[in-house]
Amino acid sequence: MTRAGTLGSVPPNSPQASGLRTRIKALIPELGKFGLVGGFAFTVDFVLYNLLLRAGAETLTAKATSTVIATTIAFLGNRFWTWRDGDHTNMARQYTTFFVLNAIGLGIALACLGISHYGLGQIWPALRSPFADNISGVMIGTALGTLFRFWSYRRFVFRAAAAPVPAATPSPSSQ
Repeated sequence: MTRAGTLGSVPPNSPQASGLRTRIKALIPELGKFGLVGGFAFTVDFVLYNLLLRAGAETLTAKATSTVIATTIAFLGNRFWTWRDGDHTNMARQYTTFFVLNAIGLGIALACLGISHYGLGQIWPALRSPFADNISGVMIGTALGTLFRFWSYRRFVFRAAAAPVPAATPSPSSQ
């Protein structure tokens, strides 16, 4: 029994508690794989972005290029490892959807970078430095884009395969 104004706990054997616990346990390996693939792709993005900046590429062009290459790596890792058991009936649709959603994720990162470098950089010139660009574009932009990507990949690209419907067996009376 709970007093007025307090919340009681959910009993450990309730359907709500066990259902949530089951969903979280199933999500942990998926998040781990997604994180490893994303970490590798992030490293490629980070290193390539900085190489392109040092080679004289424009800030947004460098970020767009590094992100497209990292996205290709992420697609392959997620398709063939993270969600290898998902529904993969139409690879062209899946690849296209993946890249469209990544374009949105790229837009999130570019928006963070653009706001920092070109917007706030007009007020505080220190925000136009490569270090500030890495913080806003690579760290903040990628983090926000990653949250969007995990949700959208799971929902639209690598959906769980539908469980096969068991064939109906004729009843003894219908034979």
